[in-house]
This record gives sequence, structure tokens and C-alpha cells, in this order.
Amino acid sequence: MKKMLVIVCLLVVGCAEKDEYQSVVLASMKQDKDIKDYGIEPEMMTKCVVDTSSKDMPGLFFFDPDRRQAYKNYAKMLDLNKSTDPQKTLSELRESFGTAKELAEAHSNYVESVVECMTGLVTSGEEKLTSSK
Repeated sequence: MKKMLVIVCLLVVGCAEKDEYQSVVLASMKQDKDIKDYGIEPEMMTKCVVDTSSKDMPGLFFFDPDRRQAYKNYAKMLDLNKSTDPQKTLSELRESFGTAKELAEAHSNYVESVVECMTGLVTSGEEKLTSSK
């Protein structure tokens, strides 16, 4: 019974970091002009970006301690513009990610995920329009 409780706790805690990351991504997608212009649902885009970017995050599964930390770091990275002290937050991010290079790679992973998802969702939307004619 105790083992089951520990597993449930790990799942809940693992979900919290992913949920935080998802909410930050969703807030960003709701503000993105391109998402609005292409008529992409922010929720669909968020799911795609979170799933795609998660593939290149550290950790093997969503409640792995490395993956949980990655979700926290990515959320903090995306909220950098909301920081009252961006320089301090950037320093903290470099430390959290390990190096400035790893921070840059994480940012690149996120941006590439956004581009890949947008391309896929726009293309699938165009295919639906042409097939319905």
C-alpha cells in the first residue's frame, strides 16, 4: 500500500511541473499573433508544443526528477519577460540549465517545437479545406 501511495505522489508531483509548463505555453500561445491569424486553437498548439519539446528534454519520463526540473526550467525561461529582474533570472536560468549553451539549446528546442507544430497544424488545416471542396 505504501508503494502505491509513493507512486501516486510521484505522478501528482510530476504532473504539477508539466501543468505549470503547459499553462505558461498556453498563455504564450493565446498572445501569439500568428496563432490568431492562422486560426489555430491555442490549446491544440500548446499540446503539440509541450509534447514536441518534451521529446528533447532531459529525463526519460514525465515524473523523472530530471524531466520535472526541465519543465520548471522551461516555464521559468518562457516567463523571463515577466521577471522584475531579468538579468538575475537569466543568471538563475543559466545555473539551472547548467551552462549558457544548454540554456540556448533549450530555447532552440522550444522555438523549433513551435515552428514544427505551427507548420503541421497550418498544413493539416489547409488539407482539410482543400478536401472539403
